[in-house]
Amino acid sequence: MFDIDENAAETVASEIVATGADAKAYGCDVTQQESVRAAFHKVFQEGEVKILVNNAGISHVGNLEGTTESDFDKIFCVNVKGIYNCMHTTVPHMKANGGGIVLNMASIAGTSGLADRFAYSMSKGAVIAMTYSVAKDYLAHNIRCNCISPARVHTPFVDGFLRRNYPGKEREMFEKLEKSQPIGRMAQPEEVANLALFLCSDEASFITGSDYPIDGGFLNLRG
Repeated sequence: MFDIDENAAETVASEIVATGADAKAYGCDVTQQESVRAAFHKVFQEGEVKILVNNAGISHVGNLEGTTESDFDKIFCVNVKGIYNCMHTTVPHMKANGGGIVLNMASIAGTSGLADRFAYSMSKGAVIAMTYSVAKDYLAHNIRCNCISPARVHTPFVDGFLRRNYPGKEREMFEKLEKSQPIGRMAQPEEVANLALFLCSDEASFITGSDYPIDGGFLNLRG
């Protein structure tokens, strides 16, 4: 488990270990290729990596004119370059060891027009495109690559987003965001995790080069 905040990673790893599973935490800045290489070097010394889940991501509110160059660069470096760096380091390892599975976290923003999400939508569209490209190029090497595109998921990330961008109106905006999903609520993290678990399992051995929406009907059932 990688995180730029190693203490946070240690906390989550401890929670996983407490359930009887195995987990280790590593400090890593995914925007820096040398940091990624150094972290994966430690992991590779422990054994083969068969599954890579790219989940690092940040958001930004703003249309084209409301997105500064620094805003754009920050989103790109984490959401796009971060995934590139992790795949660039891990895929050769998988290729040399008989294959593996890559799962990238995209978003419905990558395929649907959302207001005031210019940079974020750009980044998630790139994630989907990278997923297709890797899936195509490494078919012969037994590497499957897919992505998941959630709609809104109720996580601490959402709560922090509302506090920063809508102070004093958090509850009102939360309800508005929930009602924007045709199913009438946000997803729970466990629901996305269950889909991720399936796509990383042998049961999904025939699935590659796919973008899986998990969106409560957002893409097809609005209107």
